Amino acid sequence: MLLSCCLRGGVCASANVIGTSGTNKQTPQKRRDVLIALSGASLLPKPSYSNASSKISSSVPPSTLIDIGELGLGCWSWGNSFVWGYEESMDDELQRVFNLAVDRGVRLFDSADSYGKDGRSEQLLGKFIKEYRGEDAKKNNIILATKFAPYPWRVTSNSFVNAAKESAKRFGKEKIDLGQLHWSTENYQPVQEGALWSGIADAYEEGIIGAVGLSNYGPRQLRKIHKYMSARGVPISTLQVQYHLLSRFPELNGTKETCDELGIKLIAYSPLALGLLTGKYSVENPPPGLRGQAYKGVLPPLPTLLETMREVGDAHGGKTLPQVALNWCICKDTIPIPGAKNVKQLEDNLGALGWRLNAAEIAELDKAAEKVGVSTSQNIFQTA
Repeated sequence: MLLSCCLRGGVCASANVIGTSGTNKQTPQKRRDVLIALSGASLLPKPSYSNASSKISSSVPPSTLIDIGELGLGCWSWGNSFVWGYEESMDDELQRVFNLAVDRGVRLFDSADSYGKDGRSEQLLGKFIKEYRGEDAKKNNIILATKFAPYPWRVTSNSFVNAAKESAKRFGKEKIDLGQLHWSTENYQPVQEGALWSGIADAYEEGIIGAVGLSNYGPRQLRKIHKYMSARGVPISTLQVQYHLLSRFPELNGTKETCDELGIKLIAYSPLALGLLTGKYSVENPPPGLRGQAYKGVLPPLPTLLETMREVGDAHGGKTLPQVALNWCICKDTIPIPGAKNVKQLEDNLGALGWRLNAAEIAELDKAAEKVGVSTSQNIFQTA
């Protein structure tokens, strides 16, 4: 079920292009539904909560979030059937992916209470960390992050505190290392925004989350919430936005500059452009399902960028397209969180570490990206 009920109030996507042509032309409603699905939003059943709250001791001190690694792991596909085709039969392989990631030093695992039915992604992470049999030191270094969706029924600060408690329960933890607001409601239901801000600050003060993060906030709204949180003595550790070679809005619209000024670390989600930068897809072989519908307008001019990426990768001993794309994000001083549904994909992603593009190569990639002439759509909930 799509989150269309959240769209009252005139939400529109900040999208540069979504391909439409011929008989496949998308209606505004269809385009909107596609963008919502690609934002990662799905509905959880409205839960019933206890109003009890308690102070909880920290498992990962907030100071450790200063260093969350160069590369994290996004867990949207772990539990999401609608966009990513998740099935329970994948769980054993996902456990192997988790184990290898931890063994290789990955610390940040990013989920959301909207990823999969009943928070399936969070449930899986709770299961995987419990069944991990590697070194205790590495297990203790894991940072479990999740995002809380501003569903229509979450209209009080307490409802967000309770959402954090439910996510912690699915993780099998007393405390969430990094709790994030999944998106702002400023675009369509600004009256709900106060409950979001107050709720996540309350959850931090009550010890339910160890650090506060945001997602899909632009520079203007980021300054507003930063002012509010500062007044309450609540630091904002991270902001995650869609950022990759086909979506450079964060460095062009002031988001990155604002984060640097305010001391907020920028996390790059969908750093492989939902697979477009892997080289797997073309006009003749588009991405399956919703991704194919949303991004078919990007595919025709994409080969020129991919060819530049190949040349840059070859200059570094045969680095793959995903490795070049992820290293570009790292060189832009962000933490990319690509997904991985199997060990092969994870191994490829990890190959982005241990080397660096030089300034000339970064400039060459920037120029090639500009020549594509189109960009992928921004998350429909992204604010200015």
